[in-house]
Amino acid sequence: MKKYLYLLGIVIFGLILRLICINKADGLWNDEYVSYMISAKPFFNGFLDGIKSQCHMPFYYLYLKFFMSVFGQSDILLRLTSVIAGVAAIPVMYFIGKEKDNTLAYLCSGFTAISSFLIYYSQEVRLYSILFLFSALSLLYTIKIIKNPVRKNFILYILFNFLILFTHTIGFVFVFFNLIFLSLNLYEKFKDVIKKVWICAFIGGLILSPLVINVFMTESFSQWWGHFSIARIGFLFTDYFSPVLTNLTNAPDNLFYMPKLAIYMFIPALIAIFGIIKSLINNKFNIQLFSVALFTTIVLIIASISGKLVFITKYSIEIYPILIYLACYGIQTVNKKWLKNSIIVIYCLLSVWYLIKSPQSAPKIRRAEGHKIVADLLNNSELKNGDIILLQYYDKNRFLKYFDFSDYYVVSINKGNFYKYLLDGYSYSDTLSNGKNIYKNIFSTYNNPYFENIINNKIINKLKLGQSVAVIVLDSVSFINPDMMSEITKNETLYSKQPLLFLVFSYIKNKTFYDMAKTLTLTRVERKGRWTLIKFTKLNNL
Repeated sequence: MKKYLYLLGIVIFGLILRLICINKADGLWNDEYVSYMISAKPFFNGFLDGIKSQCHMPFYYLYLKFFMSVFGQSDILLRLTSVIAGVAAIPVMYFIGKEKDNTLAYLCSGFTAISSFLIYYSQEVRLYSILFLFSALSLLYTIKIIKNPVRKNFILYILFNFLILFTHTIGFVFVFFNLIFLSLNLYEKFKDVIKKVWICAFIGGLILSPLVINVFMTESFSQWWGHFSIARIGFLFTDYFSPVLTNLTNAPDNLFYMPKLAIYMFIPALIAIFGIIKSLINNKFNIQLFSVALFTTIVLIIASISGKLVFITKYSIEIYPILIYLACYGIQTVNKKWLKNSIIVIYCLLSVWYLIKSPQSAPKIRRAEGHKIVADLLNNSELKNGDIILLQYYDKNRFLKYFDFSDYYVVSINKGNFYKYLLDGYSYSDTLSNGKNIYKNIFSTYNNPYFENIINNKIINKLKLGQSVAVIVLDSVSFINPDMMSEITKNETLYSKQPLLFLVFSYIKNKTFYDMAKTLTLTRVERKGRWTLIKFTKLNNL
């Protein structure tokens, strides 16, 4: 056991980094709340239907549901489920490196322990921490099979790749290229075994195909919030290997958007890229392994360019264990000891210093869209029994963990019903297929009798003297003010680049405030995180 003392120290250090600031005061944000909301439902009364409505496969929800059933539903408990997977991945990466030598083992586990990207998702109530663990285990048994192709290794290889498929909807891209890699290395000696592996993969694909088909057949407006840019490829490396996280949900088009952070952002990423490149020199095995990551990324880029998904770093997390392994492999082969040690020290110092000191480091990043913020805003708004709450972008079920709406009349203009408020005669499908053309004429004007009539009947006309309506706005999707909207709609280039999601909910916010201000009095405005509460009160009978 003495030989594992260093590994134990690395694991403990990784655990500490993942526990720092784990109690997020703002609560669960949208994606996390979806995880909680689905997993909290009874298995045969909402849970299965909830899974069907989502864009990801069911394993993570089953995993979370198990822990919730045993230990409870507090936010900290939910986040600890990701910490467990995140910490477990550290020794797995150690054993991946150990397949070559001890030095590589410690480098792989150390890089994993201090990875800001993995620390962030070890505190997130989402699938990515456990998905990295499965991907690392897949890599471990890929290497083991090639070195020692025995039945146990094949079975575990199949198991962990199946778990990737059962966790991540687009995981099949990685698994497909991983199988090709394995086949290239073993087909000549083990044709029958490789054929059986492909048959198992095919059967697994058939088993999961109804879920995959359901995902791709489900119409979703919520994915229309970003576009592909070359900078996102750069952010993939800075997110994975630097402590500065940029492409978590959306990213700027300029890779050099933050000059003050250039040292922290680019030096660690360049060190990792150097290591990856060096690992490929005269090494056929590493070149083939890198090809798995490369072709997986290319497919995701093509899908992003074609509008099928947004190119966010986390969507490619299956390739991350490969990149860590190759980066560490290349660094470990630097001949001059002083240079190798200097590279490692610089990488670790920059990563750990930023983690500890920066208010924007991975464990300290706010969940500024956290749903508990809405509860705080409403609790501070001095609403009375019978007042109205207008929620924009989400329905009230997204806040029930933190707020009781039973004393209020609630109206929601959300991602599922907004089209019913904007114009008459158009369906959700119409909006998905042609929304920008349908709504362009109304975006830059306040003249929309159809919208006005609904707001008057559902809210304004229901208010009695002295009653109020509190409007909850998510600023990150409704940030376009009327002047900006006018400029955007007049410029075809700007209009084509602006995601429809932002145009729709910015218009709804602007139009709602305009209509309410005609007859109601603005009595409160409060902003917190990325939420704003605007309170209007009826002070006369006009």
